Amino acid sequence: MDRLIMGKYDVSGIQIHDMGLAKYINLNSYFNLHTGGRYSNYSAGKRNINTVERLLNKLMRTEKWTGKKYSAYRVLKEAFEIVEQRTKQNPIQVLINAIENSAPREEVTRLKYGGIAVPKSVDVSPSRRLDEALRNICIGATSKSFKSKVPIEECLANEIILASRNDGNSYAVSKKEEIERVAASAR
Repeated sequence: MDRLIMGKYDVSGIQIHDMGLAKYINLNSYFNLHTGGRYSNYSAGKRNINTVERLLNKLMRTEKWTGKKYSAYRVLKEAFEIVEQRTKQNPIQVLINAIENSAPREEVTRLKYGGIAVPKSVDVSPSRRLDEALRNICIGATSKSFKSKVPIEECLANEIILASRNDGNSYAVSKKEEIERVAASAR
């Protein structure tokens, strides 16, 4: 079985540097990126879904893209082509680097003591780290393209590239730094 995602990108040489996320980043290749909720009844079933498909599903969370999986697939495919042209690397590897750089390690929760709510810094589980990173990459791309002449494909490619370089101009990286800064003050 060839291990190509979207029929084009090889996943055999992909390196995951963050060992905490390694169990949750799934790069199994399928003929198409549509599991159709196959793993929704399993506990922690999200980790059985391909990470690129999860990014695709996160793209459909806004009003314009709700339920339009083929349109979101086309956008993701074009964004990966742009990433490949600009970086001369496998876009799946660039996406994995972006996820590793934009996944927050700690965040704040509220503990109640009596009637008083106290902020407390807690470590983030790897599954939630992956969810937050994918969500922030998609939110950054859709917010940049909203009321703009720049197409969503270009914005998504820019967001993935900036996050993979750990650039502060990326929405996902800046959001991660903000969350970790607030958590550091709540220690």
